[in-house]
Amino acid sequence: MRRLFFPGVAAGLLLAACAPVPVRRPADEAALAVQAARERQLSGVEQWTLEGHLAVSDGHDGGSGSLRWMQDGQRYDFELRAPITGKSFRLSGGPGGAVLEGIEGGPLRGPDAEALMRKALGWEVPLDDLRAWVLGLRASGSPAELRFGEHDLPSLLVQDGWTVDYRAWDQAQQTPLPQKVFASRPPYKVKLSIDSFRLGAAPCDDCGG
Repeated sequence: MRRLFFPGVAAGLLLAACAPVPVRRPADEAALAVQAARERQLSGVEQWTLEGHLAVSDGHDGGSGSLRWMQDGQRYDFELRAPITGKSFRLSGGPGGAVLEGIEGGPLRGPDAEALMRKALGWEVPLDDLRAWVLGLRASGSPAELRFGEHDLPSLLVQDGWTVDYRAWDQAQQTPLPQKVFASRPPYKVKLSIDSFRLGAAPCDDCGG
């Protein structure tokens, strides 16, 4: 199956990656206590909507576009749209499996969302872990190493072979949330720039009926 790429906003996100690296210091008891409190506050959040831009690369090819990601418990709806052509794909599903729409040859179905993206698009995106990382949390089920920056917020997280670099945080939220999340596991890179993050159920006009 032919790979699908969205070149429109890649340059902007690559420039963002050149921003100064924030301060990183090893975890201490105070920082870990702050992180544990954040994780407790956000652990009960089952519904959220994220909008921004996503860029991915395998070291040779890449793609990018505007992203809208809705999460409702174990169910998700992940839509990426090219800014110029308007071409898009949509990944949705839950525990029962995933559906990838908007690709050549019609919808693709399977039990594993990450495998669908890998097969259809050639993208390596750790969706299960990324669900926690975009909230600034450690994913469950495996050890993680943390380093911290200002205000005892994570600056770097290493987990499951990926290095997650937090370049900016939205501290206007009641519980601070990431604004720039760059994950890498050479040669793969995933860069997420978040424009808005709404915790709680999406309004009905965002629910697709």
